[in-house]
Amino acid sequence: MKLNRQKTSTLLKIAAILWVIWGVVHALAGILTISGDTATAVSGIADGVDPASLVMDYPNAVGGIINQHGFNLLWGGGVTIIGGIFIWRKSVAAIFVSALVGGLLDIGYFIFIDLGSYNKFMPGTVMTIISASAVVLSFYAYFKEIKK
Repeated sequence: MKLNRQKTSTLLKIAAILWVIWGVVHALAGILTISGDTATAVSGIADGVDPASLVMDYPNAVGGIINQHGFNLLWGGGVTIIGGIFIWRKSVAAIFVSALVGGLLDIGYFIFIDLGSYNKFMPGTVMTIISASAVVLSFYAYFKEIKK
């Protein structure tokens, strides 16, 4: 099913751009998380915490958990990049897949990092605002079009 109309199209294009931005940032964060040592990755994720307090000899299991988180950031970013491309083309499936993947990843971030005050506003909270905006814009466009 494809959506149409000019206003709906504009809203979806804005949402698509937001998802691509979100996806690129998260894919890059995933690559950096996987490729770095555990202490660097942890301080990159919790960038609002004094980096000196995070420097320690982490057990290998913690490194595995952090790398798994990095992998999730990488594939989630990839999915939303692809979703953004298809949302630009007015794909209803892409609207919902991107909202599920990017939106749910960011809900976890919001609950455990944002609310815990472990991050800086930029880029962490800004990315949460971007994903929420993309979800709201694309859902608004979709449900507005459905009513017609």
